[in-house]
Amino acid sequence: MAVTYLGVRHHSPACARLVADTITAVRPAYVLVEGPADMNGRIGELLLGHELPIAVYTGYRDGRRRHASWAPLCAYSPEWTALTAGREVGAQLRFIDLPAWDPALAGLRNRYADAETRYSAATERLCREFAVDNIDALWDHLFEIAPAEGLAERLDVYFDAVRGETEAGPDDTARERYMAHWVRAAAADAGDRPVVVVTGGFHRPALIRLAQHGDRDWPEVPQPPGDAVVGSYLVPYSFRRLDAFDGYQSGMPSPAYYQQLWESGPVEAAARLTGAVATRLRGRRQPVSTADLIAARVTGQALAALRGHPVPSRVDVLDGLAAALVGEALEVPLPWATRGHLRPGSHPVVVEMVASLSGDLVGVLHPDTPLPPLVHAARRQLADLGLDGSGEIGIDLGDDTDRQRSRLLHRLRVLAVPGVERAAGPGPGQVPLLRERWLLEPSDDRLPALIEAGSYGGDPLDAAAAVLAERIAAAGGDMPVMAALLFDAVLCGAGELAGPLLDELDAAVASAADLGGLGQALGVVLAMWRHDGVFDTAGSVTLGTVVAAATRRALWLIEGVRGGAAPADRARIHAVTGVRDALRHAGGQLGLDLPAALGVADRVAADRDAPADLRGAVFGLGWSLRGSATDAGRAMRGAFTPAGAGDWLAGLFALAREEVLHAEGMVELLDELVGGLGEAQFLIALPALRQAFAWFPPRERHQIAVRVLRARTGGTGPDLLRLDAAPGLVAAGMALDERVDAALRREGLITT
Repeated sequence: MAVTYLGVRHHSPACARLVADTITAVRPAYVLVEGPADMNGRIGELLLGHELPIAVYTGYRDGRRRHASWAPLCAYSPEWTALTAGREVGAQLRFIDLPAWDPALAGLRNRYADAETRYSAATERLCREFAVDNIDALWDHLFEIAPAEGLAERLDVYFDAVRGETEAGPDDTARERYMAHWVRAAAADAGDRPVVVVTGGFHRPALIRLAQHGDRDWPEVPQPPGDAVVGSYLVPYSFRRLDAFDGYQSGMPSPAYYQQLWESGPVEAAARLTGAVATRLRGRRQPVSTADLIAARVTGQALAALRGHPVPSRVDVLDGLAAALVGEALEVPLPWATRGHLRPGSHPVVVEMVASLSGDLVGVLHPDTPLPPLVHAARRQLADLGLDGSGEIGIDLGDDTDRQRSRLLHRLRVLAVPGVERAAGPGPGQVPLLRERWLLEPSDDRLPALIEAGSYGGDPLDAAAAVLAERIAAAGGDMPVMAALLFDAVLCGAGELAGPLLDELDAAVASAADLGGLGQALGVVLAMWRHDGVFDTAGSVTLGTVVAAATRRALWLIEGVRGGAAPADRARIHAVTGVRDALRHAGGQLGLDLPAALGVADRVAADRDAPADLRGAVFGLGWSLRGSATDAGRAMRGAFTPAGAGDWLAGLFALAREEVLHAEGMVELLDELVGGLGEAQFLIALPALRQAFAWFPPRERHQIAVRVLRARTGGTGPDLLRLDAAPGLVAAGMALDERVDAALRREGLITT
C-alpha cells in the first residue's frame, strides 16, 4: 500500500506548503487528517468559503464532567491545506482522530496542541545544540526560514528525534491506535492508489508502526454516553485567540507574522514585521525615527548572520527592534525568549511589539453556516426587547418590560457574552436598587461566545440555568459562592434553580465552620428575604428557613471563637452584623430567640480569650439590639482594654456606630479611654485605630472631631486658627525674620 505520512507542526507555513505540494503531486485517493472523526459528515460545512481563521468548537457535559475544546484552522494550518488541496484533486477527505469529547482528549482545550511540547526532553536538547532560547526559535531556524529543499526529510528526522524512545501517555496511545485503524482501512479501500496522512509529527512514528497490522474495516465513530449533551459548531476565531502569547495551548506565537510568511516568504515577512511594529508604536504616540528603524534593521540582519540564518527570522527582527527601541534595562526577559502569557512588568514598547505581531484578523463564517439555536434565540430576543443596538441602557426594575430586558441581559452576562456589561444595579447582600445601567458594545467575540454557549441550551434562559447549575455543583459547599449564585439565578429569572440551591445552602449552613463565609451567605439571603419584592423573593418561606438556620449557626460559632492577636477580621465582623440585622428585621417572623442571642453577646463580650474585634462587635450587637444606652458607659469601661483597643473599637463601630455617635457623652468617654493609653500602647494601637474610625463616613468623623475638641479645649476648630496678637506685632515679627534670614545668607550660613 502506498501511504505517505506527513508529520507536521500545527500552524506552520512550511508544513502547510509541503502538505499542499505533496497532495497536488501524489493525487491520492484519500487524504486523512488529524481531526474529529464525528465531523466527517460535515466537512462540506468547513469548506463553504469562510474567511479564516475559524475553529471547530465542541462542548460536552454530563453528570460527571464538562469539557470544551477547539480545533482552530488558519490559512497556514497544514490541516486546512490538506482539506483544500485534497478537494482540488478529488480525494476523499476524512478526519481520523477521536471526537473532541472523548476522555482521551479531556486534557486538551485545543486539539492542535503540539505533542512535542509535552514530551520536551528531546526539544530541550536540540535547543541547547543549536543555541536557541525555545522551541519556536528552533523551529524557525530548522524549517521556516531554511531552504525548502529536503524539508520532508528534515521533518522526519526531527520528529523521529523528538519521539525517540519516549513512551507516549495513555491518551496519546489511544488516539494513535484509532488513527492507525483509519489508515489501514483507507489503504485497503484505495488499493493501488496512494493515501496521504497528515498528523502532528509526534504521532507519525507510531502511526507508521501501528498501521502495519490490525483490522482493515472502517472504524466506528465513538458515540457519547446517553446522558451527555454534546454540540459541535464552527466558530469565528481570531489571531488574538490563536497567539501563544495570549495563552493559546498550541501553535506558534505572532500569527500575523506567520500569515505574512505564508503569503510572501521570509524576506518580505521580516520587512513587514518591522513596518508593523513602527506603525503601531507611532499610533500609540511612541517616537520611532527613521534612524531607529535603520538601526533595528541593521541589527536584525547582523544577528541573522551571526546565528547562521540565510534571512532574518522572527526572533532576529524582534531582537533588533528591541535593541533599537528599548533604551533601559528590562525587568523581565523578552517574551519571545519564553512561551505563554506576557509576564507582568514587560516593557510597554515590548508589549506593543508583541501585539503588532499578533495581528487583529478575525474570521467570518459563511452565511450558510449552521448555527446553534441559542444564537438565533438570543438575536431574536434582543431585537424584540430593543437591545440589539449599542450604547448605555437604563432599566427600571419596577417596570414589567424593563424587568424582562434585565433578565435577558443577566442571562447573557452569566453566559459571558462580550459587549454586555452591567455598570450599576442591585448586588448580593444589598438593599436592591430599582434601576440598572447597562453598557452594550459591538464585539467580534460575541458570535463565538454565543456559539460556544450553545451547548448549554437553545434558549438564553435554559443556557444560563445550565451554567449556573454547573457552577453550583462546582461550589463544593462554599456558602458565599452559593449565595451569589442564588442571587444570579434570581436576576436571570431561573426560579427552578432556587429551590434545589436553597436546599444545598441549608445543608451547608448546618455544618458550616467558617464564620466569615457563613456571614456573607446570611447577608445575601437576608437581603433577598427582606427586600426583593421586585424579584418575588421577599418573605419567602424557604429563604426564611435559611436565614433562621444561618443566624443560629452563626451565634453558635461566635461563642466558640478563641484566640485573637490577629488584626480585626472584617469578614467575622460582617457576620455579626448579619446576625444583628436578622434578629432586628426578621426575629419576630422567623421565631429567633432574642434573649438567647443577647446572652451569647454578653458572654463573649466579657470573655478575654475571645478576639478583641469579636468582643467589640458583640458588645455593639447587644447595645444596638437593646436600643438603650443605659449603663453603656460603665459596661464600656469594663470591656475596653489597652490590648487590642483598635480592634475592639473596629468591632464596636461596625455594629453600633450610630449608638456611639448619638449617645450622650459616649464620644467623650471614648476619648478618655483612648487618651488613657500609654505612649507605647497608643503607637501599637494606632494602625488599628485608624481602621476602626474608617467605619465612620467623613461627615461623622468631623462631628467626632468637633466634640472631642470641644471637650478638650472648650472651643472649635476655627478657634485654634485665630491668633490673639495685634497685627502690628505680627508684621514686626515677620520683618525681623526676614532680616535674620538675610544676615544668614550674607554670611553664607544658609543657601536657600
